[in-house]
Amino acid sequence: MSSNAPRLTALDALHRSLGATMTDFAGWDMPLRYGSERDEHLAVRTRAGLFDLSHMGEITVTGPQAAALLNHALVGNIASVGVGRARYTMICREDGGILDDLIVYRLAENEYMVVANASNAQVVLDALTERAAGFDALVRDDRDAYALIAVQGPESPGILKSLTDADLDGLKYYAGLPGTVAGVPALIARTGYTGEDGFELFVAPSDAEKLWQALTDAGTPVGIVPCGLSCRDTLRLEAGMPLYGHELTTSLTPFDAGLGRVVKFEKEGDFVGRAALQEAATRAEENPPRVLVGLVAEGRRVPRAGYPVVADGKVIGEVTSGAPSPTLGKPIAMAYVDAAHAAPGSAGVGVDIRGSHEPYEVVALPFYKRQK
Repeated sequence: MSSNAPRLTALDALHRSLGATMTDFAGWDMPLRYGSERDEHLAVRTRAGLFDLSHMGEITVTGPQAAALLNHALVGNIASVGVGRARYTMICREDGGILDDLIVYRLAENEYMVVANASNAQVVLDALTERAAGFDALVRDDRDAYALIAVQGPESPGILKSLTDADLDGLKYYAGLPGTVAGVPALIARTGYTGEDGFELFVAPSDAEKLWQALTDAGTPVGIVPCGLSCRDTLRLEAGMPLYGHELTTSLTPFDAGLGRVVKFEKEGDFVGRAALQEAATRAEENPPRVLVGLVAEGRRVPRAGYPVVADGKVIGEVTSGAPSPTLGKPIAMAYVDAAHAAPGSAGVGVDIRGSHEPYEVVALPFYKRQK
């Protein structure tokens, strides 16, 4: 097998038996869709969907100075995360550019799990390993130690409750606890990427198929369906959640991305990128950068990443993600636009779709918010 062959998740054979359309994603062979991506999307919004996310990169950081290392390496205040809780954060370059956005789980006093995007897992692992120099902490590549299954949607709490005695009601958003699901040891997390309630289950790869089957069986009466990457993208787009490589890149700082709140200057000690980020924060206050907004089409043409956003015959921004929205029934996009055109309802804004200026309405993100 050549080294550039895509990696397979523990559920690969199962996806193929379900008739999935597979695609190479960040070096992994992943299910794009099983049937209709619109049906999969709507199932998550109204019932439940099951996702294989085993391509995500898990990195474990342990040791007496694990918290200090992560505070130095990342922009957030990781030392203040309680055991059993999780935090959304970023890892930046010395110049403030975003290397990746991450979720960090504190599993024990001196043990953390950092979850990176598949496309950046090696970059994050290398950066953390390099930044660990001088800290009494160990950075371990655990990408092969876990399979990751997500169950998302309004029916997901009921489905999972039928398979575990873990206290799901007490499990807050952005928290994780060890438990047993369908007889399988799992880290149960509640940190979804769809805009719906849901859970992520980190398990041993050898247990993945058993767990997937148990979730499928438990969810069948309420209409659970397997879901691919395609509907994951439309779900997160409707929920206004950024995707690395689209809304977040090394050419943007968190302040450029409107996510300056994740940078914690008040934490103890220096951290990588601090000086550049302080400059970026000052710059953003004095001269507001482009703002990430939502765009809703008046017509049927779908905007794609990289398309120019225009007003008064001038380019005022760029689309970062676009797709038809199954929930709204119209094409939608996220785009960075000049602050002068960023207010919801700004008149005269369009997207240049192959030379034709299609009218779009500027709206506040997210496009979709679930009813609590």
